[in-house]
Amino acid sequence: MDKQAEARIEQLEEALAHLTRATEDLSEVIARQDAEITRLTRRVEMLMRAAAEQQSDAGGAIPLADQRPPHY
Repeated sequence: MDKQAEARIEQLEEALAHLTRATEDLSEVIARQDAEITRLTRRVEMLMRAAAEQQSDAGGAIPLADQRPPHY
């Protein structure tokens, strides 16, 4: 194999190593974001339930979370 081909293979191997690392980094970011989204979704659901209970206790006919916004 000539030096030009070896240099090209080395460049390709370096590019592949960089892409592999970038893919691993992005995968870690996605996993963290997924966990954060799951946690935040649970919190929003808890807050919506608490707000609905609070409104129900205050004597509201339809909980605010179940009402249509005024622009509908």
